[in-house]
Amino acid sequence: MLAVVGLLVYGLVIKEGSGLELGDPAPSGALPRLEGEGTESLADYRGQWVLVNIWASWCEPCREESPALQAFQDVHGGEDFTVLGVDSSDLSDDGRGFVEEFGLTYPQLHDGDGDFADEFGATGVPESYLVDPQGRIRLIARGTVSDKYLENEVEPLLKSKAKS
Repeated sequence: MLAVVGLLVYGLVIKEGSGLELGDPAPSGALPRLEGEGTESLADYRGQWVLVNIWASWCEPCREESPALQAFQDVHGGEDFTVLGVDSSDLSDDGRGFVEEFGLTYPQLHDGDGDFADEFGATGVPESYLVDPQGRIRLIARGTVSDKYLENEVEPLLKSKAKS
């Protein structure tokens, strides 16, 4: 039993250490759109700020943070910023149901096998990564983001960089 627990802890430590760090380039592989046809990648958003939110329909904390993300998108979304949802390790139909239930209007991609989340070094869902206009990671939030986090951590970066 101790050996199994030890292996699990070792796996989490190794995975945690392999994640992206602030200043690293964000992965830019293409994923299918959750709704509609075609694919998109983070490279398609180069030149604007992107808050990549990795979520799953079965995730209770993801349900808790969705209203805050949509409200932030409603206020700040446009040509300089967007929230980009990534439904990870989930069925497409369940993901589409989640988007409909919460009235999410920001773009959504589907990472069915979780490989994209793995490229970020995600240890679970939800996780959010603020990517700057040059494609580099500027903030990492492991766990639920709140209105307060978005207002105190994300918004100041958007405002300070918009002035420069």
